[in-house]
Amino acid sequence: MQPPPPLPPLPPPPAGRRLGDIPIKAIYLVGAIVGTVLAVLLVFVVFSGDVPTSQDPAEEVVRVAPVPSVSATPTATASPTPTETPIVLPPVPASKKYATLSGTASAVTGTITDKTVGITYPRLASPWKARSFPPFSIAQRMGKVAVPHTVIASAMYPGESPAEKPDSNADYREIATEAARWTIRTQYPEGATLDEWTASKKIPVGKGWTLGYKVSYTFGGKKQEAQAMVTVVEIGKTKPAMLMASIPETNKKYWRDLNTLAERVRPI
Repeated sequence: MQPPPPLPPLPPPPAGRRLGDIPIKAIYLVGAIVGTVLAVLLVFVVFSGDVPTSQDPAEEVVRVAPVPSVSATPTATASPTPTETPIVLPPVPASKKYATLSGTASAVTGTITDKTVGITYPRLASPWKARSFPPFSIAQRMGKVAVPHTVIASAMYPGESPAEKPDSNADYREIATEAARWTIRTQYPEGATLDEWTASKKIPVGKGWTLGYKVSYTFGGKKQEAQAMVTVVEIGKTKPAMLMASIPETNKKYWRDLNTLAERVRPI
């Protein structure tokens, strides 16, 4: 009897799958996932300090304070103090042509564009000089910085913003009247009075109003007068822009420059 044939050898135990046996699509998928996670983590690390502290920037406010009647240094508020005497004005004409004032008009050497306020007006030749004159945005002056001032200056209207945006000529005439009252308090010696309106007219371009007026005051013990003007201009905001100018009697040969300003002030 012959012995039985030998049993076949057992198969080797299964080995781990080699890299070459993994489908290539699976490798790409895993790599993409890992790369995405790393990218997200990197973004958080790099930009974690760039979160803005405030999402609502504060509204830019242009504040105009008066130049006091006793010094050349502006104060911090345009509101009258309880001890100030009210400025009484004569009735404002609904319309009055600006008569040609005495003197010789200065040469116009260019245009002042006040981007802060939103208006343009003539730049006048010497002795007018463009100089800093807070609280105004831009100013042309001559002589010393002292009351009574010889000045042409632009700023936002110094009073409170109207509850609604002005619309009619009457609205702007009323605002111009208050601006003129403000100049009597801030640009002349105490006790100055507005004696006569020399002009009351719509501005040449856009919406707004110009008032011309004569001011009387006592300076150095002598009664004197000045010619002045104020223009308010609609600039797309509730509060209008303001251009004011005052020329005392000591510089009356430049009074006609007020006619030039009134005819050429414009919104930007």
